[in-house]
Amino acid sequence: MKILFISSWFPNKLEPTNGNFVQRHAEAVALSHEVEILHTIGYFNQKETFVFDDKIINGIRTLIIYYKNSNNPVQNFIRRMKAYKMGFAKMQKPDLVHANVLHNNMLFAVYLKKKFKIPFVVTEHWTALQKINARNTSSKVKKIAKFIGNQASYVLPVSENLADSLKNLGIETPMKIISNVVNTEVFKIKNQPKKSTTKFLHVSSLIPRKRPDKIIETVVKLKLSGYDVALEIGGDGDTETLRKLIKKLNAENYIQVFDEISYAEVAEKMQESDCFILFSDNETQGCVILESYACGKPVIATNVGGVPEFIKPGLGILIEKANEEQLYQSMKDFLESKTTFENPNVLREFVVDNFSKESICRQFSGIYEAIKI
Repeated sequence: MKILFISSWFPNKLEPTNGNFVQRHAEAVALSHEVEILHTIGYFNQKETFVFDDKIINGIRTLIIYYKNSNNPVQNFIRRMKAYKMGFAKMQKPDLVHANVLHNNMLFAVYLKKKFKIPFVVTEHWTALQKINARNTSSKVKKIAKFIGNQASYVLPVSENLADSLKNLGIETPMKIISNVVNTEVFKIKNQPKKSTTKFLHVSSLIPRKRPDKIIETVVKLKLSGYDVALEIGGDGDTETLRKLIKKLNAENYIQVFDEISYAEVAEKMQESDCFILFSDNETQGCVILESYACGKPVIATNVGGVPEFIKPGLGILIEKANEEQLYQSMKDFLESKTTFENPNVLREFVVDNFSKESICRQFSGIYEAIKI
């Protein structure tokens, strides 16, 4: 089938990692279908009203249209929709639109359904629509999400927790959980020489709800308790603040901070680590959990959002949100080998069977065929 991916978030020159999980979904679908990607984003610093960036990325035609942003949200929305229409005119007519994230951008999918009778599905990732965050999300955003969701043929949340939240919003469209995809060709087991030092790893956007500072403080506490421990921590967020904290704690010898790195470099760091730490206040799923498993590495993570659906017995440890004592104890138990985990190959097989490109492609294809019929 011819599938057009559109998304409220997608990697671009302004935000190179934003929505990269959508890009990976498109690449998975492209294993069995003819895929094109259309994205629009506002840019304040361009002179032209519209700039077209049309290229092949990882084998998929990807058209990103930058429109001149302004301080007028209504004007920006009009330009965004016009950019979508201009871009769509340059694409082949799809059999189905695969939209992502129930933001007002995806009203374009509703327009295509009404104008050209093209059905659409929506994959949802947005933490703002989770029940726990709903009171902080504007009623306008929730009304738009509900309207778009109820126009779709299927809504495809990445976790059960998110599906329950979307139903709570009043979305009555059939739903099926289809997770984020893991590139198991990049994230794979790599035998490393045995080390005396145990290395923990954290990779994220480093925003406050990820609590990177608390992970650092816990590792320092373990070191001061006499454990031979190290930490690598980084991502595409505020690394300078973390470096200052590490310096203040005199932990520069055993805690290293890194800035934004490539997908392959993340895999390499996972392969070189012993355990991944996720101490978030909220997650819709947590792609890094599955990526760590694919490298044969267990995970310690907080019991929030969709996380408990992926922390299976023998694969990882669940701890309470914001419970620093539990984080310390779980890491201490790991260091003392008091926690039993499955063989690394079992962790990897769990991902290959359920979250590899091939598996996710089969799951999406089943939905596409059901709509086509």
